[in-house]
Amino acid sequence: MTLRILHVLDHSAPLHSGYAFRTLSLLREQRKLGWETVHLTTPKQGPGTSLADEVDGWTFHRTPNTDGVGLIAQMRMTADRLDQVVQETRPDVIHAHSPVLNALPSLWVGRQRKLPVVYEMRASWEDAAVDHGTTTEGSLRYRISRGLESFGLRHADQITTICEGLRADIASRGIPADRITVIPNAVDVATFQFGTPPDPVLRAKLGLEGATVLGFAGSFYGYEGIDLLIEAARRMLPTHPSLRVLLVGGGPREAALKAQAAEAGIASQVIFTGRVPHQDVQRYYELIDVLAYPRLPIRLTELVTPLKPLEAMAQGRMFVASDVGGHRELVRHGETGFLFKAGDPAALVTALEGLLAQRDGWPRIQAQARRFVEVERTWTNSVSRYREVYRRALASRGRTVAELSQAS
Repeated sequence: MTLRILHVLDHSAPLHSGYAFRTLSLLREQRKLGWETVHLTTPKQGPGTSLADEVDGWTFHRTPNTDGVGLIAQMRMTADRLDQVVQETRPDVIHAHSPVLNALPSLWVGRQRKLPVVYEMRASWEDAAVDHGTTTEGSLRYRISRGLESFGLRHADQITTICEGLRADIASRGIPADRITVIPNAVDVATFQFGTPPDPVLRAKLGLEGATVLGFAGSFYGYEGIDLLIEAARRMLPTHPSLRVLLVGGGPREAALKAQAAEAGIASQVIFTGRVPHQDVQRYYELIDVLAYPRLPIRLTELVTPLKPLEAMAQGRMFVASDVGGHRELVRHGETGFLFKAGDPAALVTALEGLLAQRDGWPRIQAQARRFVEVERTWTNSVSRYREVYRRALASRGRTVAELSQAS
C-alpha cells in the first residue's frame, strides 16, 4: 500500500518564498520515499478561479478566491475545498502546514472524514502577526491568536516543527513530547555550487570591480536588521574606501533602507538589485565577500531558524550572524560562521572587521561549513523523520501502513 499524504499549504510555487522552497524540498524527498503527495493551497495563494495549476511538473489544487475575504471566510473556503479534494484523492493523512488558519479547517475535515491530521508549525501565528505589525504582544488580538494556535496544537494527532526553539514553545503549551517531532530546515547541497568564482560581467554591471562586498539576500523585513548593516558600512567606509554593500531582494523596508543610505551619504556605495529570479540568486551570492544576517532580537527570531545561513554554508560563503536563538541553533561560532551581539551595530562592525582581517583562515571555515550541511542538514535526513510521525498519526486512529511499519 502506498502512503498518500494531502498537504494543506498557505501558498506554493510559482510564488517565491522560503515557505514555498521548503515545501518543494519536502515534497521531492517524500516522493523519493515512494509516497504519493497531494497538494492544496488556501485563499492566501491569491485571487483566482482555477481549481488546479501545474507548476514545474507539480499539481497544486487551488481554493478559488476573490480578493478581500476575511479570515473566517478564508477558513470556510479552505474547509470546503479540502473536503472536495479529500473525497477526490482519498488520502491516508492530512498534513497541514502553518499558519494555524490551515490547521483548523484540516482538523474539522479530518474529524468528519476520520483521517489523522499532522500539523507542521513553521512559526506561531501570534508571532507572525506581531512581525507583520497587525498586533502587539499582550494585546487581545495577540492572546486570541495564541489561543487558536494552542487549540490547533492540542487537537492535532501529531505535530512537527522546524527547530528546537519552536519545539520548546510547543511543549510549554502542555503538548506531550511524544507528539512533537523536529523536521529541521536543510539544503539540497547538490543545487549549491561550492567555490564558484564570481561572474565578471555581473560584477562589472553592478560596479563592484575591485570592491570588498558585504551583502544580504532575502526579504527586507524590519526584523532582518538590514539597517544595522548599512550603519556598519557607514562606520567602516573611512578605513575601507573600497567597501560596498550589495542588497539582493526587496520587501516592506526597501524604501526606508534607501532613504537611510542616502541620508548617510553612502547611496552610491549601497547597491539595491531588486528581486531577482530564484535560479539567478547564486550568481549574486558569488559576488559577496561576507554575508550579514543581522536579525534583531524579537520572539520570532529567538525561536525560528532561517534557511539563509544554511544556504551560505552550502555555497562556501563567509558570513556573520546576530546571536539570536534561531542563529545560535544553526551556527557554530568560529567553526561554520561567526556570531555577534544582536541589535548592536558596533558589534557588527567588530565582527566584520575581524573577518576581513583573517582571510587566510577562510578556506578552513568554508570547508567546515560545507561539511556540516552535507552531513547534518540534508533534506534526505530531515524528511526521513516523517516515517515515525505518520506511523504514530495513523496508529492514533487504529491504522497502519505496511511500508511505514517495515521501515520503522
